[in-house]
Amino acid sequence: METHSEFIVSDDWLKARLGDPNLSVLDASWYLPAAKRNGRDEYEKSHIPGAVFFDHDKVCDETSGLPHTLPSPEKFAQFASEMGVNADDTIVVYDGIGFFSAPRAWWMFRVMGAKNVYVLDGGFAGWQKKHYPVTNEPTKIKKASFQVKFEQDKVVLIDEMRQLVDGETTQIADARGHKRFLGEEAEPRPGMRSGHMPGAHNIPFSTLSTDGNFKDLNKIKTIFKDAGINVAAPVVTTCGSGVTAAVLALALESLGNHNVRLYDGSWSEWGSKKDTPVVTGTDGDE
Repeated sequence: METHSEFIVSDDWLKARLGDPNLSVLDASWYLPAAKRNGRDEYEKSHIPGAVFFDHDKVCDETSGLPHTLPSPEKFAQFASEMGVNADDTIVVYDGIGFFSAPRAWWMFRVMGAKNVYVLDGGFAGWQKKHYPVTNEPTKIKKASFQVKFEQDKVVLIDEMRQLVDGETTQIADARGHKRFLGEEAEPRPGMRSGHMPGAHNIPFSTLSTDGNFKDLNKIKTIFKDAGINVAAPVVTTCGSGVTAAVLALALESLGNHNVRLYDGSWSEWGSKKDTPVVTGTDGDE
């Protein structure tokens, strides 16, 4: 088995291709409020030359009442085109940490039909450590017309998620931190119950990388196996708001599992409803 994900590129790889007219580089940095960091502000102060900002709080369905819900294919095409991205570009996304919010953008572009989409290993922090070029100059957006081919079957919505939980027919992988999963730590968003879905398995997204670098695929496979996930069988990934669930999706796709789906509403939706079943503690679901 390959030990390196086909969806991840190194900073050396990216640096050698800066300026390629068919390359689109996106800074997809986003942070939870507790981090006290602002992705757009940091982008405007310093970013990889040629990068444009991918705003998770804007590239979403703002009418859903939930954070970061996938926009309609038409709206996504509009957002992507405004960012200067075509579906056949080589698209590289990064964030300030390495593997936090960038995989969500990776997942969104792939769901909307782009094929050559990659995440920068080490993120912007790794790029800076190598003293590679950065700039605060605004990127000139090239004209684009993103053509969508929406893979709707990669997205799970609430009604189907209820059926999957009730039927216990599909593996559920939850990317949140372990204490949040157990219900021992309050959710960062008000009004949500704590705990997890019955039958879910916990793979905190942070365990899949070290210092912003994605782990060896053999190690990642072991992490999933130890958590009770069969990486060759169908999996639905979830998290707090659909962002870090994409880290798990990236990992599973990297392991060759192409039957991976993402519950877009995630805990922001499930935990805010009064009639969805919630489990606290381990209950054998780790």
